Amino acid sequence: MSGPFIYPVRDIVGHPGEMREFQSTTEVPEKWGEGLVSVPQGETLELAVRLESVHEGILVTADMATEYSGVCGRCLTDIVQPLEVEFQELFGYPGEEVTDFDVQDDHVDLENLVRDSIVLSLPFQPVCQPDCPGLDPATGERLTATAAPEIPIDERWAALKALTPDQDGEAPRRAVSDTEKS
Repeated sequence: MSGPFIYPVRDIVGHPGEMREFQSTTEVPEKWGEGLVSVPQGETLELAVRLESVHEGILVTADMATEYSGVCGRCLTDIVQPLEVEFQELFGYPGEEVTDFDVQDDHVDLENLVRDSIVLSLPFQPVCQPDCPGLDPATGERLTATAAPEIPIDERWAALKALTPDQDGEAPRRAVSDTEKS
């Protein structure tokens, strides 16, 4: 059996303390993710995998690097961002202790773990930049970082505007009544 996510373990099975390391670059076989962002099919995926034989099975540690693409959750502009993910999982020997994953014949298949780790690491609400101001609710235009939407003031609160600081930063002066002057 062969594939980009299948690693041989025949020479380390049953030899606790033995370790093998692999570096590989492959393409994502299908689109991973369904939200605002995903890792598209054919995107480059770099893998650094360490397989360690332990008494219970094969301990797999993997570091992965790829890019996701999609749209910003605030302003809907296209984004492409790097993504780095790591995981560690025990592949148990068949017929021994119950584990989530088992060593299969003479190999471990990491495809499901790699895919699940990457998909779970994708941001739920991705943004093009941390302080993205989003879209103007009235016009639908993308706001710039300095422009804030003009919110109309309710007439009932308009009198309070006179009590706010002036534009040059000075606090307003309160009018003194005739009774306070005496």
